[in-house]
Amino acid sequence: MTQIDEFEESEEKAIQRSDSFQIATNLFLSFKYAGQGVSYAFRTQRNFRIHLIIGTIALSLSLYFKLSAVACSIISLTIALVLVLELLNTALEAVVDLTVGREFHQLAKIAKDCAAGAVLIAAIAALLIAGALLLPHILLAFA
Repeated sequence: MTQIDEFEESEEKAIQRSDSFQIATNLFLSFKYAGQGVSYAFRTQRNFRIHLIIGTIALSLSLYFKLSAVACSIISLTIALVLVLELLNTALEAVVDLTVGREFHQLAKIAKDCAAGAVLIAAIAALLIAGALLLPHILLAFA
């Protein structure tokens, strides 16, 4: 790839991102930008898709087994927590990559690892909570 090609490609990316530095002037734009963030995570982050699928299964099972509203709420909140942390992890990784580029930096590694660790802890907690609420019903269904 020539320098001209690289410049044109970076110019195209800059045009695509030109609205990313603007402040949302109305509520619709705020939702649009938020939707773009969720869409980006869904398209590019395998773990986000995995968490979403597992969360959908857990929520579907809680509805299928007619768990109480409180139990469904708890499962929903833990799913949301994992997805929110996954979005924050993605954002933090992007900012770190923007800051350090392609060079290795120990503090960048620590930041990324800690953010990923936060997602892991939340995912394990969500799995334990969903298991505690759903497992008795699943065992009864197969008994």
